[in-house]
Amino acid sequence: MSQLKGKALVAQGGGPTAVINQSLVGITLEARKCPQIERVYGAIGGVRGILEEEFVDLSQETSHNLELVALTPSSALCSTRDKPDATYCKSLFEVLKAHDIRFFFYCGGNDSSDTVRIVNEEAKRCGYEMRAIHVPKTIDNDLEVNDHCPGFGSAARFVASAVAGANLDNRALPGIYIAVVMGRHAGFLTAASALAKIYPDDGPHLIYLPERAFDSDKFIADVEATYAKYGRCVIAVSEGIQDKSGTPIITTLSETVEKDAHGNVQLSGTGALGDLLGDLIKKRTKIKRVRADTYGYLQRSFLGCVSDVDQREAREVGERAVQFACLHGLDGSVTIHRVGDYAVDYRLSPLEAIAARTKHMPDDFINEAGNGVTEAFLKYCRPLIGSGFPNCQRIRAPKIAKILKP
Repeated sequence: MSQLKGKALVAQGGGPTAVINQSLVGITLEARKCPQIERVYGAIGGVRGILEEEFVDLSQETSHNLELVALTPSSALCSTRDKPDATYCKSLFEVLKAHDIRFFFYCGGNDSSDTVRIVNEEAKRCGYEMRAIHVPKTIDNDLEVNDHCPGFGSAARFVASAVAGANLDNRALPGIYIAVVMGRHAGFLTAASALAKIYPDDGPHLIYLPERAFDSDKFIADVEATYAKYGRCVIAVSEGIQDKSGTPIITTLSETVEKDAHGNVQLSGTGALGDLLGDLIKKRTKIKRVRADTYGYLQRSFLGCVSDVDQREAREVGERAVQFACLHGLDGSVTIHRVGDYAVDYRLSPLEAIAARTKHMPDDFINEAGNGVTEAFLKYCRPLIGSGFPNCQRIRAPKIAKILKP
């Protein structure tokens, strides 16, 4: 069989991350080296951009500017929340075929991997030779097979930094502080809030994840016990916490609930969950100084809080995607596998093993009480947030004996 030749198309889907452009640039520069790739196109606006033929010719972009784009957070090609079904993907395939796209690279999470799978199956059904590669991306860190996902390390670095700062503030002016962190079904990002803890009384003192049923009575008991012990309490909570029946807590505490374009309960950006939990504490305890923050979109593309490890790996998954497609003639999803302590290996896994699946926090990452994380999680996560993470220190000078109030 003669070597497959044609154009390459790269697109970005779902929520942006701080390092997704590293993958874009890795794909683009590696593809421009391959003689069988005649042009490298970029789709503006993810799969919606493909459907509407909104393409740019990345073959004509300078390498210098691409490298600057690689260091810039968010999706340079812009994104979409469209969730394609079989009919949608069939239309996508018709566009790819019309433009002689023979190499398709899609950077995204669970839904994006499923899109690649459906498009790839349509191409095979029609006898159209094409290589389709899913390039992993998600701050939720919830893609099956992968040890971790590009985008997570930088978001985890932000969450750890933000909660560490909130803990310092809370220690200076004690009270209850609640941080609501992204994570509809997986608690990895919320768990990362514990990475900056140094002293035994550092926050977060309590961490609540979607992997454990949330009970309001137990929550109040945890808060009161922590407050009695430390005179304050810092809490990190996943936006997707749910009760034992699987109902999102935000729906059990709120009279009105918003839904997104896919019919899912709106969890991000409203600030509702933090306010509702704060009100619950005020109503059921004697603690009145209660504050809540919803980190929302800040977690995804925060400029100046990017993991160097995350950047490097995001670049490499893009490069390896092109190598799997061009040098080996394969389809699939690039996956990250941990080797030793700490290195990674990149493999190509079947799309079916990733598509539309969700990975959850392992049991050994969550403490027995279900309100914190274990050392096993901290050991897993620390390498991912990169080098140069700051340590928070305290005044250690000895106290002077009281004279008027001994």
